[in-house]
Amino acid sequence: MERFETESLALMPGQKVQARVLSHHPWGVLVEIVGYENAGLSASIDMIQQFSWTTSSHDELLALFPPVGSQIDAVIEQISRWHPPVSVRLTIRPADLESLVWRCDFCGEPLTLGPGGDALVLDSRSNDGPGSHTIISHRHCLADRIHPENRGERARAWKIGKMR
Repeated sequence: MERFETESLALMPGQKVQARVLSHHPWGVLVEIVGYENAGLSASIDMIQQFSWTTSSHDELLALFPPVGSQIDAVIEQISRWHPPVSVRLTIRPADLESLVWRCDFCGEPLTLGPGGDALVLDSRSNDGPGSHTIISHRHCLADRIHPENRGERARAWKIGKMR
C-alpha cells in the first residue's frame, strides 16, 4: 500500500469540475468526476443539504436532481483523504458555481475559494503514516501564524498562486 494516495492531490476545494451522475439516493446523487473515473474516488452531491431550504416540497427537491447519466458542472466543496477511498463532496448550487464561499479553519470567517478569492488550501500529512487532512485558510491567517523570524515562508504564504 502506498503511504499517500497521490492522484486526488490534483483536486482541491473551490475547483470547478465536470461530473457524471451515476445514481440517485434519498439524500442526493453519486457521481464520478470526469477524468478521475479510475482514481478510486467516491464523489457525491448532497441535494438535501444544498437545496432543502430553498424548496417547498419533496417533489420540488426531487425535480432538482440531475438525471442519471447526465454530465454536469460542479465545484469541489470538500475532500476527505483521511482514509481510503478518497471522498469528494461536490456542490451544484448556482452561487457556488460562480464563487464558493467557505469558512477559514483558523478564524472561522468567510472566505472565497477560486478565482479572485483569498483562500489557501493546505494538505497536512504526517511523516510517519498514511492519510492527510485539508485545511482552508485566509492568506493572512496562515501568514500570521508562521513565526516572524521565518520571513521566507511568511512571504510565500502571501505570494503563492498570485500572478507576478
